[in-house]
This record gives sequence, C-alpha cells and structure tokens, in this order.
Amino acid sequence: MDTIRLIIIAVIPGIALALGLYLTDRYDREPLKLLLKLFIFGMLAAIPTIIVENFLSRINFLRGILSIAWTTFIVAGLTEEYFKRLVVMKLAYFHPAFNEKLDGIIYCTFSALGFATIENIMYVVSGYDADPYIGLYRGILSVPAHMLFAITMGYYLSLAKFSPDEQCCKKYLRLSLLVPILFHGTFNFILMANNILMVLFIPFVVFMWVVNLRKLNSYYKESKSFSKLNEVK
Repeated sequence: MDTIRLIIIAVIPGIALALGLYLTDRYDREPLKLLLKLFIFGMLAAIPTIIVENFLSRINFLRGILSIAWTTFIVAGLTEEYFKRLVVMKLAYFHPAFNEKLDGIIYCTFSALGFATIENIMYVVSGYDADPYIGLYRGILSVPAHMLFAITMGYYLSLAKFSPDEQCCKKYLRLSLLVPILFHGTFNFILMANNILMVLFIPFVVFMWVVNLRKLNSYYKESKSFSKLNEVK
C-alpha cells in the first residue's frame, strides 16, 4: 500500500473525532482558527515528547512489572499528557474564548487528537508491513483513548479556570494532569502486561467511556443553559 493511502488511513480517526466534538459544541462554538492551532500544535508536541520519552526509556533500569509500570505511567502517560496539556495552557487557557466549562474539554480534545493523529501516522507508516491492520486497531482503540484522556483533562482544567479561589484552582490544575496520566498509564499497562490483567481491558475501556461521556454531557447541558441565559439577556 502506498504511503499517501497509509497517511489517509492514519489521519481519518483523529479528524473524524475532532469534527464530531466541534459539531457537539453547537451553542457557543469555539473559534475555528484557535481549534486548528491547538490541533497543529498538538501534532508538533510529538517532537519534544519523543525526545523526553527516549531519555526516560534509556534510564529505565527496572525489571519485570516495575519496568512496564515505568514505561506506561511515566514514559508514555506523564510525558504525553504533560505536553498535550502544555499546548492548551499556552494557547487556550487564558484566551477570551474560554468562557464556559465545555470549552476546556473541546480545547484539550483538539490538542490530544492532533497528537494522536501524528502518532498514528508514525505507527501506521512504519508498522504496516508487520501488521496491515495496525491502522484499524489504533483507529478503534488508541485514538479514541487519547480523546477520553483529554475529556478528563479538560473537565478538571475547566474546574480550575472557573474556580472560586486560588486553592481550588491549584487543586484542579494538578488533577487535570494527574487523572489523565492515571487513565493513560492504566490503559497502556493492561495492554503491555499481556497477562491475566487483559480481562480488565474491556471493562476499563467501558468505564472510561461512561465516566467521560457523563462529564461531557454535564458540561454540554451547562453550555445549553448558558446560551439560553445569554439569549434572555
């Protein structure tokens, strides 16, 4: 299969999910220019992520299950979630358009899907010969997983943004990084452990979908109410 077709296969999941989230935000839609910047810089965030991940992998002197935990929670979870979140903090957190809680989820998701898209391109183009179905696997599992981690991140980032005091703000800022790391690390850990823990994979994925769709729905309803209130004014 030619490279162009492989790239198309790799980018479709991320773009489709980003478009779906964009259409979901129908009451106070975010500036398209800002969303494109978040997506593009989310892709570019893969560069420092790869550098840091390579360094952290080289200093992994642990063995067995501890080595897997280091790789999944620190090398992948911490590094990837940190840089995806950094994009949002630099480009959107203080932007005037960030005026309701749903916005945090939208911004984090666009950054994450940009990152997931470039990651998917690298995996699909480099791994197609070894596994022709790699694009399908990642389109079903990995790319949506990045979106779910981002919904959690955006949920807490919005709580921080609209916190009534500085102490609450700091707490939610910490959670906006720590909880996605926990989800990301657990997701990868179950897959990499490749043992009896695999029986937990589907329940864990279902759990993430249920929890994050509830978060998205709660902010969606709040956005709807916020929009109606502005119409009345």
